[in-house]
Amino acid sequence: MKALEKLSIGAGDRFGHQGLAQLRAAIMAREKGADVAVVWNKSNREHNLIGTEPADVRREADQAVKTLGWKGGYYVDADHIGLGNVDRFLDASDFFTLDVADFTGEKADAGAIDAFVRKYGRFEGRLAIPGIEKPLQVSKEAIRAVAEKYLLAAQEAGKIYRYVESKKGRGSFVTEVSMDETDLPQTPDEMIFILAAIADEGIPAQTIAPKFTGRFNKGVDYVGDVRQFEKEFDEDLCVIAWAVKELGLPDNLKLSVHSGSDKFSIYAGMRRALKARNAGVHLKTAGTTWIEELIGLAEAGGEGLAIARDCYRIALGRFEELRKPYATVIDVDPSKLPNIKEVDGWSGKEFAEALRHDQGCPRYNMHFRQLLHISFKVAAEMGKRYLSALEDHAEVIARNVTSNLFERHMQKIFLD
Repeated sequence: MKALEKLSIGAGDRFGHQGLAQLRAAIMAREKGADVAVVWNKSNREHNLIGTEPADVRREADQAVKTLGWKGGYYVDADHIGLGNVDRFLDASDFFTLDVADFTGEKADAGAIDAFVRKYGRFEGRLAIPGIEKPLQVSKEAIRAVAEKYLLAAQEAGKIYRYVESKKGRGSFVTEVSMDETDLPQTPDEMIFILAAIADEGIPAQTIAPKFTGRFNKGVDYVGDVRQFEKEFDEDLCVIAWAVKELGLPDNLKLSVHSGSDKFSIYAGMRRALKARNAGVHLKTAGTTWIEELIGLAEAGGEGLAIARDCYRIALGRFEELRKPYATVIDVDPSKLPNIKEVDGWSGKEFAEALRHDQGCPRYNMHFRQLLHISFKVAAEMGKRYLSALEDHAEVIARNVTSNLFERHMQKIFLD
């Protein structure tokens, strides 16, 4: 079986120009002692908005690996796919994130639910999970509640997995199951039975993306109770270790943290838990790279700064349109967005400082950053103008991309 490494990072690259810069961050991490696999991820929606294909991501990844002589693990992720769009990704991808959010909360067949409750009734009562301080109290009613909410989603994940397997062959790809788009965080006992449903479907899941407490807004820090998150994260690690032994899931099953970029306040807690449990993690960073491109363009000045300003001007005028697909994962206060006249008067340094995620900088504006994070469609519509600027200012952009991925992410989670 193609086995995902213990530590891995999802490296989204909207416009396909930063593969080398991203891989250099992984090389830096390896030189410091952390063997981090790179997973280039791009969703169907992002391909449609930008006008690319999964084959473009595969070419970018392969070329970066060849150019830099990378010997570590690397993958191309069919990010958030379902049966309706998976065919597009089959040839290029060797990592599949099964997105079954639309089926969460929908009930499976009553007979299937009853059978699930009977099968796992053996865990009813006090269930001790090594590493979790107090035994869990499991009731048949609780098992049924999980089955009613998640069993159909697991069954759909099974359908997607088996379809991909039929096309690519067993063991030739990595499978992630995404269960993070739900209304409430999953408790340890819910995680147990979600994993049981996944195991019953015969899915050799190597990563699972649960819903954690707090908000994981795009491109900005975690919002919520940091201590509660650390407790949940640690307990999930314990449940996964237990489930590997009890449910026959792959030995390298690990947590996946979606929208994980820039969640600086929880990285220390994650690192502590990973070290204590000798566990792995997959951190998905996605659109952070596109923001670093804008920062680099602004710092370059001239046409680069003009493009950055135009991206903001257009995004501000199309705020509602751009916000709608991301409404649940951003918190932008329009009253705290700078006006166009002010931004047009900024130097490249001032623009970059407002956008860069440095909470110690008085100019940093999280609302400005979030709006631009979801506005890559605007840059895509610029076409050649934007892509040419990426090439003209490749050096300054690459410097920002590499330092962001290594210093703010890999180093804080995998090394410090």
